[in-house]
Amino acid sequence: MPKLCPREFRDDVVAVARPGDVLLKQVAQQFGTSESCLANWLRAADLEDGTQPGVTRDESAELRDRRKRNRLLQQEDEVLRKEAAYLAQGNLPEIAFPLVRELAVADTQCGCRSR
Repeated sequence: MPKLCPREFRDDVVAVARPGDVLLKQVAQQFGTSESCLANWLRAADLEDGTQPGVTRDESAELRDRRKRNRLLQQEDEVLRKEAAYLAQGNLPEIAFPLVRELAVADTQCGCRSR
């Protein structure tokens, strides 16, 4: 797998190669990268600058975040749907906690009024 170059390095190489006075092959050799890699960097820079149609890096990141949020919301919706179906069955216990049941029985035995 090829090593990743720092963003600043790529931007510098693209700035040198962009004017078009020098062949891509010469620029690639000067900076120690391949011609195809330099062509990819130029294409990506054109997308970021808006000179070519396509999806920029920021738009791609935003789309990825929105898809992740959408999956999370769908999961939450599914959980709530299952919960509503369970609660609609009517199979709920009268009192869920034994302590509450004991306190309710104790209050009725001692003659205390509930508030």
